[in-house]
Amino acid sequence: NPIEQEGTYPLPEAQLDRFMFDVILDYPSFEEELQVVKTTTVDCDEKIDVVLSAGQILDYQRVIRKMPVVDNVCEYAVRLVTATRPQHPADRTSQSIADKYISWGAGPRASQYLIMGAKTHAAFHGKYSPDIEDVRAVAVEVLRHRLVRNYYAEAEGITTDHIITSLMDGK
Repeated sequence: NPIEQEGTYPLPEAQLDRFMFDVILDYPSFEEELQVVKTTTVDCDEKIDVVLSAGQILDYQRVIRKMPVVDNVCEYAVRLVTATRPQHPADRTSQSIADKYISWGAGPRASQYLIMGAKTHAAFHGKYSPDIEDVRAVAVEVLRHRLVRNYYAEAEGITTDHIITSLMDGK
């Protein structure tokens, strides 16, 4: 941030696209915030337990990349991302919501992240390969920050989450 300005401000869409997920964190509950205050305002040495080493993280990344994905799951992910693009000639059946409420849709990185997220979701649930439900499970968080709503969406109170859910229901 420039020195003469304080606080944070929104990143441009090109920089937002580099983040895989947009996870919304709400304020903590009263009890949670109280615990934060109590544990962070005293002088103590907290012992942090190592859960994974750097090598283990890299190993898990390699395993996820090696996980196979069937064509129909990749096609679903790409169709979903394509459906976010207004005036796109591809699947016109689901385009009405994109045409009506989106001024800029998701790019190819969204398709990549949908598949990587679906693979990870599948692995966490003991599956050897992701299915369409795994793509759907990560779609809102992957796509939320990649869609630019237009004036009509903002005026009508249509959220990106609603748009994504509607697009998935049409797929």
